[in-house]
Amino acid sequence: MNVVLSRDSRVRSMENTVANAEKYFGQFCALLASYTRKTARLRDKADQLVKQLIDFANTESPELRATVRDLAEDLAKVQDYGRRRCVPLEAKVVSPLKLYGAQIKQTRAEIKKCKRVQNNEIKQLQRLEKLRQRSPSDRQMISQAESHAQRASVDTSRTARQLEAAVDAFQEQKLRTSRWGRIFLDFVSIEMVFHAKAIEVYSHAFQTLENYDLEGDLQDFRDKMRGVDGQGEARPVAKASSSASAPWVRASESAQSTLQSQRAEEAAGASDPAEDEPLEDLGGQGRGHQA
Repeated sequence: MNVVLSRDSRVRSMENTVANAEKYFGQFCALLASYTRKTARLRDKADQLVKQLIDFANTESPELRATVRDLAEDLAKVQDYGRRRCVPLEAKVVSPLKLYGAQIKQTRAEIKKCKRVQNNEIKQLQRLEKLRQRSPSDRQMISQAESHAQRASVDTSRTARQLEAAVDAFQEQKLRTSRWGRIFLDFVSIEMVFHAKAIEVYSHAFQTLENYDLEGDLQDFRDKMRGVDGQGEARPVAKASSSASAPWVRASESAQSTLQSQRAEEAAGASDPAEDEPLEDLGGQGRGHQA
């Protein structure tokens, strides 16, 4: 009976091993499947952001238009890498975890078989013990019960060895082989490649935003508000200068342009009052119309 109890303890230990794997691998599978789906949805939202940026760029002044378009292009590149990220996540991470469930189910079936055979052994031993107590002189019945108990013990020993081999193979596969180590190794590799590519592209996008010529666009806007041709001399001169005094040059040119405009208005007098309308609109609804 001590052998039976010892064997039952080993079976319970193996059953716990498989139960833990079933519990946590099921959770891993569900979480990583959700992770992959949400990654795909995030990519779709980023695609919408790219489209919105392009639409916005088409309404803006030259410098901002070019900057926003470059930013949108970089974000689109990141989302292209995102597509290459989601497909392998599904193929190399989620799908193998789903397949792992089949092995868990098979190992559970082996455990149930072993427990069924073990229960039969216990019943045969209990029957033999009762016969010995009730009919100690009935040697034929006792001998027959001993034979049944012996066969049940042999079956249990054989089934237990098979189960131990199956659980050992299961554990080895879980810890060392591709079904476990490869899954998370692939997961980390996929994420590393994506984020490395994303950092490279985002670094370029950051530099693009840093280099945005705000003063150039502001000058272009002011020229348009004053009715001056945006292709005048002020912007090329400002952009040709790479010195630290470039903003002061632009400010000087802006002041000269303003002074010339004021002199022209003084010379014209009040003969054409419609010329003043754009200046009034800067504080009201006319701003949106002029832009």
